[in-house]
Amino acid sequence: MLADRLDLYKQLQEKRKSQILVYVTGDRRGLETNIASDVYDSFVNQLDKIGPVPKISLYLYTRGGDTLSAWSIINLIKQFADEVEVIVPSKCHSAGTLMSLGAKKIIMTKQATLGPIDPSVNNPLNPQIPGAPPGVNFPISVEAIEGYIQLMKEECEFTKEHDTNKLMELLSQNIHPIVLGQVYRAKAQIKILSRRLLIDQVNDEKKIEKIIDFLCSSSGSHDYTIHRREARDELGLNIETPDQDLYNIIKGIYDSIENELELTTVYDPNQILGDNQTKTYSLKRALIESISEGVLSRQNIQIQPGMMAQQVINDQRTLEGWR
Repeated sequence: MLADRLDLYKQLQEKRKSQILVYVTGDRRGLETNIASDVYDSFVNQLDKIGPVPKISLYLYTRGGDTLSAWSIINLIKQFADEVEVIVPSKCHSAGTLMSLGAKKIIMTKQATLGPIDPSVNNPLNPQIPGAPPGVNFPISVEAIEGYIQLMKEECEFTKEHDTNKLMELLSQNIHPIVLGQVYRAKAQIKILSRRLLIDQVNDEKKIEKIIDFLCSSSGSHDYTIHRREARDELGLNIETPDQDLYNIIKGIYDSIENELELTTVYDPNQILGDNQTKTYSLKRALIESISEGVLSRQNIQIQPGMMAQQVINDQRTLEGWR
């Protein structure tokens, strides 16, 4: 709980000689939360209370989210401090990694991981997932398109002009041209954003190119994880290894958050309902405090006459926002 973390926050603040700002988007299964624009005003309010300071340490745990929201948040934080560093206790993937590129340095524990920042495009024109309800479509990633083109050129030897035209024709038959255009624009945009953010952390142009290329397309998979040594030694990011005292503080904060948000526990409506037919619930999903509230109810539905009724749980969420 927050009361248990306050002393650890004070210790961390003294250790880093900075103001501490914690942002956690929980990844509890069934209650996943992403970086999104709706948190922006909460950051504004929190930073207004802190005011302009020499240094802010952003304690960040996230599986990712909206690219432009991440860009806006890290740039907002930088308006309030001469120096920003990011502390990664565990997962800091996708849009979270993009945010970390904007820091002067990244403090990573031995279990901390960054990840590729190649975006995925979600559009109503995306191919529908077979068997899924209408409107449930495949997200199209930059890496997936690049992988297809690379496969056709390297393995199938599509090199001539007419072959390239055929390659694009085959691709557009399965993915709408507008979606392909969005993928191309997303790729160009993420490279521009990451380059602008990296200037404060890396001043070698060749290193910047290497980092952008790997994070945006060369990692091979959006699920690829980048640990501390690779981030520092292979990519050339400005990574700091915490000493034992600092590690204990970072880990203590994470353990408290993990327990409060129940990150390792699957969200199970049946367990919450128990023997009740209806039950109101309130569950924390993220920090800066995000609460999910609603009413759970169980009802019997007769699908066909003469058949046994089936139980269905209705999860009517009355709040999925920030407080």
